[in-house]
Amino acid sequence: MKAQYFYLIRIQYLGFRFHGWAKQLEVKTVHYMIDRTLAFVLGHRDFKTMGTSRTDSKVSALDHSFELFLNEPIADEIEFLHRTNINLPPDIKAIGIEKISADFNIIQSPKTKEYIYLFAFGEKAHPFSAPFITTVPEQLDIDLMKEGAKLFEGFHEFKAYCKRPKEDTITQREVIFSGIEENTEFKANFFPSKSYIYRVRANGFLRHQIRMMVGQLLLLGKKETSLEEISLSLKGQHTKEIFQVAPGSGLILNKVEYSKE
Repeated sequence: MKAQYFYLIRIQYLGFRFHGWAKQLEVKTVHYMIDRTLAFVLGHRDFKTMGTSRTDSKVSALDHSFELFLNEPIADEIEFLHRTNINLPPDIKAIGIEKISADFNIIQSPKTKEYIYLFAFGEKAHPFSAPFITTVPEQLDIDLMKEGAKLFEGFHEFKAYCKRPKEDTITQREVIFSGIEENTEFKANFFPSKSYIYRVRANGFLRHQIRMMVGQLLLLGKKETSLEEISLSLKGQHTKEIFQVAPGSGLILNKVEYSKE
């Protein structure tokens, strides 16, 4: 559509009951719920929405955003945000709105994305923690995993960490930060006694890249792969096929920062 007014709306959502962000036939997605809610709030369907990032099934977000294209301005942005939240399902929340220019492109605009992955090990977790934390029954060597996480930093060949890349997919990417820390940010009385955060930051990620990186780190922690093998994989010289994809429910889009330029 040829819109005249443009808004950037930031949202949070728990992804456990959704099949990711993007609309799909016959399944419930976050984008579908957003559009359905906006149609009710606006009283029409003469609008378009475009998300900043696709997320996989069961993946959550603390800072996702989408662009709203309209032919008429929003008269009261605070009231609009309030009415949107009243009508959104309880596992989706709009947290901010700002008017932007027609030059802004939510897909192509330079941005940095930070994801976090919550995991624990060595004990059977309470079922209530399933939407948030991936638990591994085996013992993990966290110090070794921390070394492995640092190998991902820098400019590397990530083709091994992309599920079914297309011929024109650019698989050389730069990871700005990659590290593991003890989880002190997210607490609940039904969480495992100790849990960890894998934090990774880049300008963009390939399909399933982070979950496959986490998969390799979990294998490393179980001594089923090595630092050398991970190093080789980042040069496209690995000898073992990389197929382990960590569950989506531990992954959270933590922050999206747009360039001010």
